[in-house]
Amino acid sequence: MSDTTDAPKKLYIKTYGCQMNVYDSERMAEALGSKGYTETQSPDDADMILLNTCHIREKAAEKVYSELGRYKDLKAEKPDLKIGVAGCVAQAEGQEIMRRQPMVDLVVGPQSYHRLPAMEDAVREGQKALDTDFPEDDKFDTLRKRAKTKRGPTAFLTVQEGCDKFCAFCVVPYTRGAEVSRPADRIIREAQELVESGVREITLLGQNVNAYHGHDGGLAGLIWALDKVDGLERIRFTTSHPNDMDDALIDAHGTCDKLMPYLHLPVQAGSDKILKAMNRKHTAEQYIRLIEKIRAARPDLLLSGDFIVGFPGETDADFEDTMSLIRDVHYGQAYSFKYSTRPGTPAAEKPQLPDDVMNDRLQKLQGLLREQQVVTQDSMVGREVSVLFEKPGREAGQMIGKSEYLHAVFAHAPADVIGQVRRVRITSASSNSLGGDLI
Repeated sequence: MSDTTDAPKKLYIKTYGCQMNVYDSERMAEALGSKGYTETQSPDDADMILLNTCHIREKAAEKVYSELGRYKDLKAEKPDLKIGVAGCVAQAEGQEIMRRQPMVDLVVGPQSYHRLPAMEDAVREGQKALDTDFPEDDKFDTLRKRAKTKRGPTAFLTVQEGCDKFCAFCVVPYTRGAEVSRPADRIIREAQELVESGVREITLLGQNVNAYHGHDGGLAGLIWALDKVDGLERIRFTTSHPNDMDDALIDAHGTCDKLMPYLHLPVQAGSDKILKAMNRKHTAEQYIRLIEKIRAARPDLLLSGDFIVGFPGETDADFEDTMSLIRDVHYGQAYSFKYSTRPGTPAAEKPQLPDDVMNDRLQKLQGLLREQQVVTQDSMVGREVSVLFEKPGREAGQMIGKSEYLHAVFAHAPADVIGQVRRVRITSASSNSLGGDLI
């Protein structure tokens, strides 16, 4: 069968969850481009609908089934419409998706999406296609070279996948598999192609990105190699584990000008008892000392984190330990959630806390985090920051970009600033963004 068809076909991808899924969706679209697909922003005119799913949040699978239910009428109107489910829910649910929703034509896991063109051939011939293997062939080797189409000034770039940490609450080791790192030369080549397409800032992605070992110098070595890419002005990375934050990476934060002063370093809890139950393999004290070391290397670094409240066995004293850690560290921003069970994880078998207790603790914790975020935002007023402008704002003549600290910044500026890094003096702060004037 030919790789292309005479008439162009439309592909609608809905992406859930993390930045890695955003990257994966881009690569899926590129893979299906070999079959004649171009992307559309509406499912109504699509020839294929692909849901790229995430299994991290509560009731993730049920949300996918609910979304699929919305397409039943569309499928009835367009019998040739093909519907697929990709990502971590696809990996976890597999055949169950097709059993519960017979209208689904293909299911593909996050390590197998390079096989989408062959799966598309099968569904066009009236077959069902299911691939949730952890294949031996490297999907990045198989995927087509990225097209040099014009892009926006920022991009994600996956460098590492999977996780070997086996935190008691997390499904990632089961849905994404063991830790695998891409070779540095291929990452550098892809980064160069992105820069040639207009990208100025790259965020390196991994489920446990600072465990990257595809370069002799680890993630720090990769960052220094990318530092040499002409035209690349900014580098970020996410998400990190405290146990893999080595001295070389800490030093890079203090010495590499292209590495931005922003770090997402989840701790999840401040109680040693709960950290042990979570299988985090570090203590609260070790985390705090690590933050001190990083801030000594880069004093202006903005820190972000993740917190889970209501983990099985958490007492009022354990929760207060978490609140104490937050007060000690001070976060510029953070993400927080009530614990929710993930089938197949060790914590799912433990007695769960009452929902009202978790709700109360979450409100208190989020209140403290909001206070810290407001203090951080307000402290930026009067300062000068470097902003990479990305797109127009809602108001006429207004442009939006991100500061080196990942703050959204609005400023009145000409349209040609998009793709440029410009100095901005901050004049106002809200809970989620900053306003300023071009300097």
